[in-house]
Amino acid sequence: MTPAELAEVVLTAAHAVFTARGLDRAALPGRTAVERPRNPEHGDYASTLALQLSKKVGVPPRELAAALAEQLGRAPGIKSVEIAGPGFLNIRLDAAAAGQLARAIVETGAEYGRSDRLSGQKINLEFVSANPTGPVHIGGVRWAAVGDALSRLLRATGADVGTEYYFNDAGSQIDRFARSLLAAAEGAPAPEDGYAGAYLTEIAEQVKARRPDVTSLDEAAAQEVFRVEGVELMFAEIKSSLRDFGVEFDTYFNEKDLHDRGELEHALQRLQQHGHTFEADGATWLRTTDFGDDKDRVLRKSNGEWTYFAADCAYYLDKRERGFERVVIMLGADHHGYLGRMKAMAACFGDDPERNLEILIGQLVNLVRDGAPVRMSKRAGTVVTLEDLVDAIGVDAARYALARYSADSPIDIDVELWTRAKNDNPVYYVQYVAARTAGVARNAGEVGLTRGDGGAFRPELLGHEKENELLKALAEFPAVVATSAELREPHRVARYLEESVAQAYHRFYDNCRILPQGDEEVTDLHRARLWLNDATRVVIANGLHLLGVSAPERM
Repeated sequence: MTPAELAEVVLTAAHAVFTARGLDRAALPGRTAVERPRNPEHGDYASTLALQLSKKVGVPPRELAAALAEQLGRAPGIKSVEIAGPGFLNIRLDAAAAGQLARAIVETGAEYGRSDRLSGQKINLEFVSANPTGPVHIGGVRWAAVGDALSRLLRATGADVGTEYYFNDAGSQIDRFARSLLAAAEGAPAPEDGYAGAYLTEIAEQVKARRPDVTSLDEAAAQEVFRVEGVELMFAEIKSSLRDFGVEFDTYFNEKDLHDRGELEHALQRLQQHGHTFEADGATWLRTTDFGDDKDRVLRKSNGEWTYFAADCAYYLDKRERGFERVVIMLGADHHGYLGRMKAMAACFGDDPERNLEILIGQLVNLVRDGAPVRMSKRAGTVVTLEDLVDAIGVDAARYALARYSADSPIDIDVELWTRAKNDNPVYYVQYVAARTAGVARNAGEVGLTRGDGGAFRPELLGHEKENELLKALAEFPAVVATSAELREPHRVARYLEESVAQAYHRFYDNCRILPQGDEEVTDLHRARLWLNDATRVVIANGLHLLGVSAPERM
């Protein structure tokens, strides 16, 4: 019995109690939930439904809990129900009901853990969005791992998600990039406000190969060639490196298009219609202080130039007009000051900043080797890049390491830890379970042990304490996925895989022999345990997939 199925049993019992007592059934929720008690001695699952309904129907919670417990005790699969505290229901399943979960997981396969919890929500998720002036640095890589995992989680819980990379191909940073490329092509030092690194020489040489005439152009024309061609080449490299990291975006949105299509003017008109703009010192301002910002913001300067903030406004409006109800933006630690102005901007458009706009701030990442931070890339010259991280520990370890921690916590990625094949390496510890379960399945086939069809499965045989612990761990997966999506915290999936599933499986494996030994006859117990082994493989694989990490069959 899955937690969802048990929750339905609890709700059905509540309907029966309300009908028998003449209570208002309109007070009953459309759905309820059960959860695992922290203390296993309190049962397999707990329900707070009696506490939730007590005030609504005017029945003391323990009295209502007693009626629910009596009704639940008659339900198939329920071994016992105890009332605790002010009205908690502690529920124990019989072995057959608990063991049925193994078959349900195996038969559900890749769909196990998915739900419709966020169905109907249309979410635009923007992440990475690094300027196309250099390779993706390690901070951007964190957002690549976390953002992609979050998109997978949101989709797994029914949300309609569009992932997006905002391509900043307009503004002064692009001019500095073009000047830096021109200098690299001429063998000159980088401009004082420019960019440095061997990658600039590489791109400059590629531009010269594309446009052999560039060296004969005047400085302004040559700089324009390097701007157009260089940005295209740099962004192609960024997309390629992210693709190799397992991250693809539904939309790559060019900032320049906002300017070319007149969307900044359109956004300004909308803000004027809402009455939040004013003129001062020859510039056009947005009165964001009306909505809690620390100061008002300039949209268009006195010389007629648009500000970066004006582009932010236009881009937000563009997303909303494309039908996205909720705009989620992932920003680095150095963007914390953007929160106030962006929330105020959404309010100036007439939106609810708490419902329509969500900004996630990520903290810094350091790559550590021999106890000391790796300071810079040989190629980029100033930062540690995506390629540096992957070269150091591999794609799977990098994605797992970056998604394993809450995004608002700084992290150090220790090269020695994340590359060694030992249980203290978290990704190895989890992937080893994936490989071990696959190995057990292979070995089972070699000795003639198969699960058989579901009708021959005898779940009541899975009564060992360690089998029960593993079943309860596997049962948590759908709730972990839903909570991780709702709280925007993919690290919960990683910690669950390590601390619940992997630990429980190793204890099960050590205490409950799955395969027959020697000439031992294959029994129904062996088959039942093979179902449980394969169910574990499903959960590990599904969980790792949500993190963008492989579930190897061999290690």
